[in-house]
Amino acid sequence: MRLFGPLSVLTPLLQNRLAQAENRLLHMGHEVSVTLYVRALTWYFVEEPHSRGQRAAFFMGCPGQESALLSTDHDFTALNDTTVQESKALRLSPSKRILRRRKREWVFPPLSVPENGKGPFPQRLNQLKSSKDRGTKIFYSITGPGADSPPEGIFTIEKETGWLLLNKPLDREKIAKYEATLWPAVSENGASVEEPMNISIIVTDQNDHKPKFTQDVFKGSVLEGALPGTSVMQVTATDEDDAINTYNGVVAYAIHSQEPKDPPNMFTIHRSTGTIGVISSGLDREKVPTYTLTVQATDLDGEGSTTTAVAIVEVLDANDNAPVFDPQKYEAHVPENAVGHEVQRLTVTDLDAPNHRHGVPPTASWKGLDFEAKNQHTLYIEVTNEAPFVVKLPTSTATVVVHVEDVNEAPVFVPPSNVVEVQEDISAGEPVCTYTAQDPDRGSQRVSYHILRDPAGWLAMDPDSGQVTAAGVLDREDERFVRNNIYEVMVLATDDGSPPATGTGTLLLTLVDVNDHGPVPEPRQITICNQSPVPQVLNITDKDLSPHASPFKAQLTQDSDIYWTATVNEKGDAVALSLKKFLKQDTYDVHLSLSDRGNKQQLAVIKATVCDCHGHVETCPVPWKGGFLLLPILGAVLALLFLLVLLLLLVRKKQKVKEPLLLPEDDTRDNVFYYGEEGGGEEDQDYDITQLHRGLEARPKVVLRNDVAPAFIPTPMYRQRPANPDEIGNFITENLKAANTDPTAPPYDSLLVFDYEGCGSEAPSLSSLTSSASDQDQDYDYLNEWGSRFKKLADMYGAGQDD
Repeated sequence: MRLFGPLSVLTPLLQNRLAQAENRLLHMGHEVSVTLYVRALTWYFVEEPHSRGQRAAFFMGCPGQESALLSTDHDFTALNDTTVQESKALRLSPSKRILRRRKREWVFPPLSVPENGKGPFPQRLNQLKSSKDRGTKIFYSITGPGADSPPEGIFTIEKETGWLLLNKPLDREKIAKYEATLWPAVSENGASVEEPMNISIIVTDQNDHKPKFTQDVFKGSVLEGALPGTSVMQVTATDEDDAINTYNGVVAYAIHSQEPKDPPNMFTIHRSTGTIGVISSGLDREKVPTYTLTVQATDLDGEGSTTTAVAIVEVLDANDNAPVFDPQKYEAHVPENAVGHEVQRLTVTDLDAPNHRHGVPPTASWKGLDFEAKNQHTLYIEVTNEAPFVVKLPTSTATVVVHVEDVNEAPVFVPPSNVVEVQEDISAGEPVCTYTAQDPDRGSQRVSYHILRDPAGWLAMDPDSGQVTAAGVLDREDERFVRNNIYEVMVLATDDGSPPATGTGTLLLTLVDVNDHGPVPEPRQITICNQSPVPQVLNITDKDLSPHASPFKAQLTQDSDIYWTATVNEKGDAVALSLKKFLKQDTYDVHLSLSDRGNKQQLAVIKATVCDCHGHVETCPVPWKGGFLLLPILGAVLALLFLLVLLLLLVRKKQKVKEPLLLPEDDTRDNVFYYGEEGGGEEDQDYDITQLHRGLEARPKVVLRNDVAPAFIPTPMYRQRPANPDEIGNFITENLKAANTDPTAPPYDSLLVFDYEGCGSEAPSLSSLTSSASDQDQDYDYLNEWGSRFKKLADMYGAGQDD
């Protein structure tokens, strides 16, 4: 088999096809030799049978086409990229099996065009040729992205020649591949000759971009003392060029420089991933806390353009240095018995970062020092870190000599709390106990005693001997001062040192109970029915303790047992009261005497409310009492009378007659009254009844004297106004008679009696008004006290007196 054409176009698929074709010819019984003509992507095979001297041709097209075995006297001639024309007519061999050649489809291989071309433009890329252009004029066109779709105008095609043209430089980083459609099969008359074909234009990459780091400054950290191989951080750079089919976008990393340079080469970087790691041991934060690395990224796998960035590596602190005392010896002075007093401040240095705290182990004493026991102490203090060391390190120790200074110490009671048992009925002045204190100082000092706190004031203390005596009656049952039978007293001891020191002690008196309280019932009030009563149970309590408490006894006194019974229960701690005779509903006193086991008696009065009911008391009915009912009725009557009097006063004030009491000399009694001015005809049947006297409703205020009792005159009865106008005459006549006999009617209606003074009156006669020879001798001021009816008279005589 002979191959013509570039071997680089042979693909595994092509080689497979060739082997299949050669096997077919061998099965036909021929010794074959295959000649392969390669032009573009279409291959032609020529087979030369040696046995007959004939020549057969085998065509193998592109993928998708079927193979054909042909017979001819002449070789095939490749005319162009897509067509094959025989030099003479093909003759099929009748004795051999011939595969029919199928018409090949129109195929255009992908084109590879480099980016950033320099031109000149337009630049011819390839020519499109139809196999049916002989005798027919064919017009070509192209559509799709880059042609008539955005970005438009990059590719065009010569309409008649079929040359595909590039009109401007390409940029692979923007568009790496164009997919267009070729339309080569349109004749002059517009008829379609060939089917359209898709074409792929691949933009090949050029190294026109430099690598770029994703950050200008990268930061990382590593623990000091880290071993070689420890990863620190990763830097990243990108390149827009093609890193798949070319090395234009393949980035290689390297460390360009390190600051500080000493110690050198502490870090390395992975060439492909950009991971920075430790390559040497000896990272020490106390010497170099931070490293600054300049890293570079180069494309073309380290052979192209280069860019740089900064990587900062912080060395983290590890607890690899022990704290050290500086200095290591101290002396201090401390007063004795001083608790919490600062002895000495120790200075410690640590080369590690401040976050590694250090302190003194718990060997120090917080108790006050005693000069009399020991006046000097030597302390050995060790300092350590709270965090463990990363390596084993020795610890530092300091020596502190403490000198104890003597001070005046307070007396100390022995024991600090003294428990004494005493009976509660101890008499005043009797000794309770002796409670003294000791002075710890070496010199002899006088100690005096006083009571510091005695809540009830029951005790007294001798200042020299410390003897405690009773100053009052001790009461174990007094819950204000006694808790759990214990009375607490605080005493004070003071020495005569300079300055004086005081100490305190606690005296706990355990009060022994005596039978000084009688039993009492609870509650003190009961309610019970007077018919078939239910017994009322009273609890009995005694402040004393056993054996001065229960069981209790109960007894009724002062004739209470006539109507009542008292029964103590089996436990002897409760008594039941009940009626044994009928009592009417009321409240009664039941006298009850209780006694405890020691026959201590206590009298109690129980308020018992007896109700008219049966059995158990639910509600006690309120009894009816006349006195209670009479009071509300009497109050209502008085209120009604008060309202009536108030109403009369208001009417009297509105209808007050303002006429002179005495007539002037030119006054005449013959007054003319006009009653019948009716006008427009006589209307003698209509009356204005409101103009008539209405009896008591129009009476003025009654004038009474306060110094003597007036004679009783019955009040006349006035007739009510009639509804029938025909009775108006009788109404006027009857009311006129009543008004003439009414002593309370206003002047000019009847004679009013003012001179009645009662029997045996010492008042002089009215004739005394004229007994004096001159008005100058009379005092008429008393006329002003007679009321408004005598005002005229008072004005006349009062004015004359002023003259």
